[in-house]
Amino acid sequence: MTVVIWKDGRFLTPEEPALSAVDHGVTVGDGLFETCAVYGGQAFALSRHLRRLARSAAGLGLEAPDEAMVRRGVGQVLERAGEQAGRLRITVTAGAAPLGSMRGDGPLSVLVAAGPVGPAAVTNRVVRLPWVRNERSAVAGLKTTSYAENVVGYAYAAARGADEGLLANTVGALCEGTASNVFVERDGELLTPHLTTGPLAGITRELLLEWGVEEGLPVREARPDELPFTVLDDVATGRVHLALAGSIRNVVPVVALDGQGCAPGPLCLAAQELFTRRAGEQIDP
Repeated sequence: MTVVIWKDGRFLTPEEPALSAVDHGVTVGDGLFETCAVYGGQAFALSRHLRRLARSAAGLGLEAPDEAMVRRGVGQVLERAGEQAGRLRITVTAGAAPLGSMRGDGPLSVLVAAGPVGPAAVTNRVVRLPWVRNERSAVAGLKTTSYAENVVGYAYAAARGADEGLLANTVGALCEGTASNVFVERDGELLTPHLTTGPLAGITRELLLEWGVEEGLPVREARPDELPFTVLDDVATGRVHLALAGSIRNVVPVVALDGQGCAPGPLCLAAQELFTRRAGEQIDP
């Protein structure tokens, strides 16, 4: 299938321009986005994604787009895309503005697009990245379109045969992947870095924490100082296991770190099974 694109109430072809050359999202990356998995023609966890979209808008100092309008766009796009759609993206930018950092006073640009997605991976390979995430950045924890750092990090990982790259923050704490949250299985628990260390508050992360509590899986948010980046050194010894979480990958155990194979941990595998099952039971949890 081709990508189905909707902007401000009308459909566009992939060849049609969707944003002005002076849109602030184009010139300086002043925008935000959400990506949802699509199952059976419906966006998974859409309400949670729209709440996070509003939080990101507030963090950028932008007015949140009208939720009813976005939902209409999502519905129209998914109806046209049909059963083959596997991924939905909602993008909001600050709209037309002068060339530079100053925003204009025009309306937001709102786009919704849906397209196919490849076969789901059941495991992932990761590498440690040589750069850090700034947990004190003005946009830390926001899902913005200023994504160049993530693109560079992913390219570094892909060039080394990996599916994802892992980042520390500026004080040496384990933070996140370029497009995923990380879970660490250690001493009979599954831990994910605290949000104050700088990661995105992922929707899959959020749901796994909630569902894990409900089903007795020992999963929790770590204390801010509990997961140093050096915890990854213990993956090679088998004392630590890893899993990644994201809106398209869901929960995926890690089977290689920096080119060295490692076994998936039992809690990582249990988390994968739990998430897959619960996601199949409710489309908008």
